[in-house]
Amino acid sequence: MDNPYEVLKADVLNVIEESPQIKTFQLKLEKPLEFQTGQFVELSLPGIGEAPFTPSSSHYQDPTKMDVTIMNAGFVTNKLHQVKAGDILGIRGPYGKGYPLDKFKGKDILLLGGGVGLAPLRCLLLTLIHDIDDYKSITLCFGARTPQDLIYKDQFADWRKINKIQLSRSVDEIPKGEKWDEKVGVVTVLLDDIKIDTKDAVAVACGPPIMMKFGTYALIDKGFKEENIYLSMEKKMYCGFGQCRHCVMGKYYACKDGPVFTYDTIKNEEKIWE
Repeated sequence: MDNPYEVLKADVLNVIEESPQIKTFQLKLEKPLEFQTGQFVELSLPGIGEAPFTPSSSHYQDPTKMDVTIMNAGFVTNKLHQVKAGDILGIRGPYGKGYPLDKFKGKDILLLGGGVGLAPLRCLLLTLIHDIDDYKSITLCFGARTPQDLIYKDQFADWRKINKIQLSRSVDEIPKGEKWDEKVGVVTVLLDDIKIDTKDAVAVACGPPIMMKFGTYALIDKGFKEENIYLSMEKKMYCGFGQCRHCVMGKYYACKDGPVFTYDTIKNEEKIWE
């Protein structure tokens, strides 16, 4: 990052409606912006404001193109959800520290995601797929509130065809009239069926704080080591520079020291799940 304050112009090429509250924005940047999986960018709407997001596309993708998947959850994200193809956004970054992929090599990898938490995990998954021979296996466990709330629906079939990948999904409930033939229950129910050696495996969790909290506890119960559980803590971030202090967790800043942390690093800090 030559200038962390520089805002690049990003043309909106396409907007994909993933679910009633989540959209993916496919962007074309005025010049390359390279990042590492797990880092984040600040996306801005002129005259409205900006917010931090982890790209949902692989860091191996053309650096002048980027996907960002956004949930309508506040003032800025509501305005972003009104953006259409042909509009222009601003983007700056990247910021933070990504996943130490060298430490993942040769291991079984489990990705545990809930809701829009699959967006950062999609970035990681696509990166892992690019180097699939570097890993023993990849297991994706993903949950949503209802079948309608699942995102990347059209991509799961292709991912399931890839050797070394096991995918499973669950929903909290099935509203009347909706069809669903996979698991029902919170996402941690999917951990009952995993077939990997958890003692030497890596787990990555991303989703709402309540899901990450109990997901982490469930991973530990399954035998994952605390130092091998990676948590993506970007929900707490705002400015990206550590100036607003919105993302402080004890002695750590999610934006500068993370957003990727191992559980053993932050488990004793205050308010990590808020």
